[in-house]
Amino acid sequence: MIREIVESDYVGLMKLYMQLHNNPFPEKDNSMAELWNRILKDKDHHIIVAQEDGEIVSSCVCVIIPNLTHGQRPYALIENVITHEAYRKKGLATACLNYAREIAEKENCYKMMLLTGSKEESTLKFYEKAGYNRNDKTGYIQWI
Repeated sequence: MIREIVESDYVGLMKLYMQLHNNPFPEKDNSMAELWNRILKDKDHHIIVAQEDGEIVSSCVCVIIPNLTHGQRPYALIENVITHEAYRKKGLATACLNYAREIAEKENCYKMMLLTGSKEESTLKFYEKAGYNRNDKTGYIQWI
């Protein structure tokens, strides 16, 4: 099942995120609860998940960004694409990305952008198969 997160998904999502860059499981203190609620209430912040066997096993984030160019059409940014190691190669991440595309189309976005830190050719080919290309733009990151 592909869907957007709900409040009760916190633990399941954080467990999955532990596989993303060796992320430690965060304590759900007041600060984290505030952040979680802020994300849940933000109409432009979409965390999409794939659920199998009662567990969240794949996810991506789609953020809609208002824009003053391109006819004032927004654009979408995709981040935190992850699939649980035991559930890879089943099309779950692709389904999450397709759901994100549906959101972007519904919001009248003129483009979607995705950055990856992976240099693995299989990962890069996965994104290309999902409809993204690495030829149109050059991405740069400045870490803060």
